[in-house]
Amino acid sequence: MASTSNALRPVDTLLTASVVIMIDPSPSGHPGLNLEAVTAWLNAHVSEPTGPLEWSLIAGGHSNLTFELCSQDGRRWVLRRPPLGQILATAHDMGREYRIISALADTPVPVASVVGLCTDVEVNGAPFYVMDFVEGLVVRSLEGAATLSPSQRHAASESLVDVLAQIHSVDLDNVGLADLGRHDGYIERQLRRWYGQFQGSQAQNPNLDLPAVDEVFQLLMENLPAQQATSIVHGDYRLDNCILDRDGKLAAVLDWEICTLGDPLADLGLLWVYWTDPGTTAALPQASPTSLDGFLRKQDLLDRYSAVSSLDLSGIDYYIAFGYWKLTCIIAGVFARYAGGAMGDTSQAQIDGFLDMVRTLSTEAEQAAQHIRATSLTSEAESTGIPHGRD
Repeated sequence: MASTSNALRPVDTLLTASVVIMIDPSPSGHPGLNLEAVTAWLNAHVSEPTGPLEWSLIAGGHSNLTFELCSQDGRRWVLRRPPLGQILATAHDMGREYRIISALADTPVPVASVVGLCTDVEVNGAPFYVMDFVEGLVVRSLEGAATLSPSQRHAASESLVDVLAQIHSVDLDNVGLADLGRHDGYIERQLRRWYGQFQGSQAQNPNLDLPAVDEVFQLLMENLPAQQATSIVHGDYRLDNCILDRDGKLAAVLDWEICTLGDPLADLGLLWVYWTDPGTTAALPQASPTSLDGFLRKQDLLDRYSAVSSLDLSGIDYYIAFGYWKLTCIIAGVFARYAGGAMGDTSQAQIDGFLDMVRTLSTEAEQAAQHIRATSLTSEAESTGIPHGRD
């Protein structure tokens, strides 16, 4: 592959240089991979039998394990399975994830082609599914984004928004996903769920005494927006959950594990949270790649989505505040588990880093909520005939 600055490196190479640890290909297997049994299963599901497989771990830890499998003749696949240890089946439902990706195969949404689903735990210790390997780049860092030219970054920005709109416009009945989840009340359910999670984390660690989380929760509950449509909601849609092709356009959307049905604008609000305008400083490490020249600005993302979607974005401030608030609750849970020793040996610097991130996010959520409060006061003043800003 070319080594010029704007050439796209393979996803596995990029991940090695990022936060994911790669393991050298080996025929000996891994605690989460029975290579002999998986090889036999794969031979029964591909058109041409494969010889001995080599493997590498693309992603691991406490999330789903993702392995790359490579045959002697150069064919490549990706295997996904739940993490090791005692887990809830509903938390890492391979069948659900496989169903979603399979259903999207004949839509404009770019996803990897699936090979098959194995629910027999005797094969590999847990259910798993296999899909074709998608060549391309996953941008997880400034270094990864720097391998793209400004024109590729621009193309990636536009493609990211266009594909999000395509996800939200999928006909649920046509693809057989109308029963994937409840159709109404998505935001309220999410608020109650994550607030409960935050309260649990708060009970574990006094450092999570963050009044802003409680205040923003109340404000969001008091100003619940009308859900304009029911669509597929990816749940974690951002640049580093996509594979880019050589032109910078999306080749595949990844990580569908928390996908459900709900309010499409929740995805757009979270995309805003994970985005940093070019030339500015990122509030989150995950948001730093888009600070390079060539990427669209946040407002440009909204303008493009509005142009390719029929949804009204006049209330997007609510979803941005919700995105910051939800991420605050999620990272608070991560911090509490690490600080409590539930995630094994962790340095104090790492633990402090999570706490700093929680505090930054809660501040961002509070600031974003000010727009909702201002809008609410304006609406109240107009309804009573009192000019806004006067007693």
